[in-house]
Amino acid sequence: MVHNQYTNMNNIDINRTENSGKDFEMSTSSAITKEDWMSKKWRPMMGWVYMSTCTFDFVIAPILWSILQAYSGGAVTSQWMPLTLQGAGLYHVAMGAVLGLTAFGRTQEKIAGASNVPAIPSRPLTSMPTPSIPSTPSRPAKLDEPAL
Repeated sequence: MVHNQYTNMNNIDINRTENSGKDFEMSTSSAITKEDWMSKKWRPMMGWVYMSTCTFDFVIAPILWSILQAYSGGAVTSQWMPLTLQGAGLYHVAMGAVLGLTAFGRTQEKIAGASNVPAIPSRPLTSMPTPSIPSTPSRPAKLDEPAL
């Protein structure tokens, strides 16, 4: 009777330990998934943001500005001044640095990842021959034989 109670208590402790490990695995895997998405997608998003900013500032806004002036007064009196070129174009310099450095960093990651890939053997390792060990004992060298 006492033995059964002791065994049951051990089983309960083991089950608690196993379940807590599963909870930990689930929480870390979801954190890794979120981290992976962010680390994979932030570089392309920076490129899309920069491209959309330049498209608006150099294509869409000048056209809309001219159309607005043409409809309001009948003549274009001033030109569109690109917002990103104000302040000596620091926005473009900063985005060029961010995109250039991240592209360089990603290239280095890919090169490092490609060099860490193990080579695939031409045949399975289990079919490789094993070295044979000679069964005869080695004899001592005679005095007139040169030692190797």
